[in-house]
Amino acid sequence: MKASTLPWLFRTCPSACLNPSSCVVGRLYFCLTDNMNTSGVETHSIASGRSVPSVSEIQNRMKEILSKYRNGVWMSKIAQIYEETYREELSTTVLRQLEHWPHVCTVEKVCTGDQTYGIVYPIKRIPPAVKSNTEQDKASQNVTPSKADPQLKTSRETESASCSSDFKQNVVSILVKYPSGLWADALPKLYQDTYQRKFPEGILNNLQVLSDICVADYVSNAPQKAILYVKTQSCTDENLNVTGKVQVPDGVKATAEQQREEPKEQYPESISSVPPLIIPSEGPVSVLVIEVNNTNELIIRYVGKDYSGAQEQMEDKMKAYYSKNSTASQITFPSVGQLVAVHTEEEAWLRARIISVENKRLKVYYVDHGFSEVIESSRAYKLHKQFCSLPFQVAKCKLAGLEVFCDDPLLVKAVELQTYCKIFAVEILERSDIPLFVLYDTSGEDDVNINATCLKALYDKSYELNLQVDTLYSNVRVTSILSDGNLYCQLPSEGLSKLSEVLQKIEDYLLHKTSEFNVSQPFCGKICLFLCKGKWTRVEITIIQSRRALGVRFMDTGRVAYVKVSDLREIPSQFLREVIKIPPQAIKCCLADLPPDSGMWTPEAVLWLRDHLNCAFFLKVVKQDGSKGIAHVYLFAPEDFPNKDRSVNRRIVNADLWKHQKDVFLSVAPAGGGSTKGTGDAALQLNQGRLEKSDSLEPAVEPRGADSATDMPPPLPLSEVGGFMDVYVSVACHPGHFIVQPWKEIHNLEVLMEEMILYYSMAEERPVNVGTNKLYAAKIENRWYRVIVKEILRKGFLSVYVLDYGKHEVISIDKVQPLLDKFRKFPFQAIKAQLAGVRSQQWSEEASIIFRNRVEKKPLVAQIQAINESTNSWDRKIVTYLVDTSLPDTDIWIHDFVSQSLAELSEAD
Repeated sequence: MKASTLPWLFRTCPSACLNPSSCVVGRLYFCLTDNMNTSGVETHSIASGRSVPSVSEIQNRMKEILSKYRNGVWMSKIAQIYEETYREELSTTVLRQLEHWPHVCTVEKVCTGDQTYGIVYPIKRIPPAVKSNTEQDKASQNVTPSKADPQLKTSRETESASCSSDFKQNVVSILVKYPSGLWADALPKLYQDTYQRKFPEGILNNLQVLSDICVADYVSNAPQKAILYVKTQSCTDENLNVTGKVQVPDGVKATAEQQREEPKEQYPESISSVPPLIIPSEGPVSVLVIEVNNTNELIIRYVGKDYSGAQEQMEDKMKAYYSKNSTASQITFPSVGQLVAVHTEEEAWLRARIISVENKRLKVYYVDHGFSEVIESSRAYKLHKQFCSLPFQVAKCKLAGLEVFCDDPLLVKAVELQTYCKIFAVEILERSDIPLFVLYDTSGEDDVNINATCLKALYDKSYELNLQVDTLYSNVRVTSILSDGNLYCQLPSEGLSKLSEVLQKIEDYLLHKTSEFNVSQPFCGKICLFLCKGKWTRVEITIIQSRRALGVRFMDTGRVAYVKVSDLREIPSQFLREVIKIPPQAIKCCLADLPPDSGMWTPEAVLWLRDHLNCAFFLKVVKQDGSKGIAHVYLFAPEDFPNKDRSVNRRIVNADLWKHQKDVFLSVAPAGGGSTKGTGDAALQLNQGRLEKSDSLEPAVEPRGADSATDMPPPLPLSEVGGFMDVYVSVACHPGHFIVQPWKEIHNLEVLMEEMILYYSMAEERPVNVGTNKLYAAKIENRWYRVIVKEILRKGFLSVYVLDYGKHEVISIDKVQPLLDKFRKFPFQAIKAQLAGVRSQQWSEEASIIFRNRVEKKPLVAQIQAINESTNSWDRKIVTYLVDTSLPDTDIWIHDFVSQSLAELSEAD
């Protein structure tokens, strides 16, 4: 049977009992007089200017400390505890003097192997002193028979008669069956049941007579309330001075022999033996959330081959190992902080750390799974060193944008509901001990920003806009009209009034402090301030386009745009909660009861709405689409209400903006001989929503005819034949056709792209005449590119060539806008190329893939062998060698690599 609390010796330094080669060779108690020399005692104050405490003050402090450690504390821990308690360093001189202060404490010396340790006890806990036989004889001689207590005399006679070697060997035989300890008051019954002899009286009141064969740990002032631990066999034999050995049961003997054969280093017990967990640095990162304490401390596990995959492999190996070695690896004396292998009820083997010990039960924390459990001590085994090479898989993270509200119960609950036991993609913003993350749920059709979603839990519902069906609202402003005809409307409300009040306070505060609140760490979902028309507005970052340009959504108007990072400001901390708690004040709507065959909204229809919705309106809700978060409404000018025929809905239908003719297909012959002229100079003009073949080449809006040489940027300068040029391969089809960009212009190209994004995202859409072999700005995957239209396809689609990247794309006609003159100054960056040094041929799919994987999206060096000029700069083509110079000692010529690959493919065929 074990005590409710294991001795401090075993909880703190289990090696003293687990290592068979070490044993407690004696317990020395120093109870010296008060007049011992205390000179040399000193302390060093941490904070300057503080007085040095006196010796008596230090002694009183030591008494206070020890009163909290009734079962003793290691002397090596005293200085740390003292400093944490009193904010002062404790001199080592004081530690040396402790054994000379018997009125303050009792010091016990414990020997384990070649090391000697000290355990310090409070003065009230004085275990019976261990005296030598000579000292005992002297003490008995000093007591005359006439003065001696009769009971004491009887007791001594009993002890002398009973504590023979045979008796002690019998006690050892019992204690070895209880490696986890035996209550002292249980020993007499076990002794009598085993040997059919009465256990000698008086032994339990003076356990010092058994000190040569066992260690007694006192858990109270009563001598019988002690736990007895057998000493190792070598110490017991030496103390008993016997040549024979105690008969130990075969199972216990075999275990002890195995433990002696296993070096201690095979079973590390400290977490310092395990390497730290490193945040993944390459590829996409995913995590499993296993616990939410607050938003600054999410408990996670990384998912991936080197993390969760490696952990599963390790646990499989643990299962195989311990199924064969479980007996040899059993823990005798578990201690707090010890690393163990736990055999779970599900027959798995998991790594764990002991966090508390009580009776035969342990509370363990599973270091790879992040939860705690109380288990029987028999299920804990020593952790072999081969299972210490993998870092503990449990880690922590904090969620970006939620730091200020990390302990808010509503927010923590929302995060827990959204994340518990789910896997997320991660954007790492900051690598630190607790990294800063943005979590994304990628399980659905659209990626969901978890940080931004959970932030909505802080909304004050009294400020929310809840439109009611069949209700009329006045003084409604249409704040944004999207290209698909959807609207965002702003209604007079308490939330809008509160928002205006808060933003005005922020404006007054930021009047002379704007530079102090520049946004240094933008991320999707972050809410910032943006100065629009002289007023600060709330925006949410939706796209990180580049280091300079961001996509944002104006929260209270519904408008989307690209802005410069330098134009954004952080919300001052004292206003942050006020700003966040107000929900977006723009309601998404669509016009109700439009004809079902209205089809795609044309730019003309969108422009008509913008021209006619520039004042306050009456709004009537006819239906709510909760799944899409959109209200179907009727809009009326004040003078037209309630006449439905005069509503905006009916007027736009009557404007006849959706009637399309049949699809127009124009077959445009490719330009030949370097000419830009196609057959017929075909063009499409958007005229009242109809796609028509234009008789005139002059666009109605864009004052420009067919692009002439003066409208084109200058040709890109190339190196001379035989010269070298640093390039970046943007597209690689096969050795006969790939695209390179001049490396030195990459930065300037990015600047141009950012400027186009910022301009076109803020500009209103304009009707455009679309013609072949003409230049435009085109929106492709949320970025704006310079393109030339190669062909006009069916159903309003265009085939375009991206002039700076060398890609062919098919886009909708409504994705093009006029290319401004300021974006025509920079030379087109895509250069068509052919690999020199290889024979021109019909390249197989295998050869093309090998070439593409070797060069695409990589910086290389080009040595130009020939330049094939053309009338159009984008049709020029170079024949060039490519060289990979990324290796420190070797340059790889790509044509040699291709030739070798072709030879290997031929041999394989």
